[in-house]
Amino acid sequence: MMYKFMELPDKTEITHSDLRDDGTVKVCVERPIEGDFKTAYCTIPGYGWYDVEGYLPEELAENRKILESLSHLIVRFARNGGVAF
Repeated sequence: MMYKFMELPDKTEITHSDLRDDGTVKVCVERPIEGDFKTAYCTIPGYGWYDVEGYLPEELAENRKILESLSHLIVRFARNGGVAF
């Protein structure tokens, strides 16, 4: 299951999984574009991107900075089954 973590001003939505048995969390970054979405997944810690569609390398680098600054919260919420909005 994926839980909504936050939405950025440009409509980018960040979601995350539960805390996995190996201590990692799957994170999805997705932003709507004309008739479609840009989507990228990464695992924290580690921040390795996979299943990237539409994002440029510099956009992934910016998203990584955001995730690095918020990873302590994402992991905490993943441990507790997400946050209710």
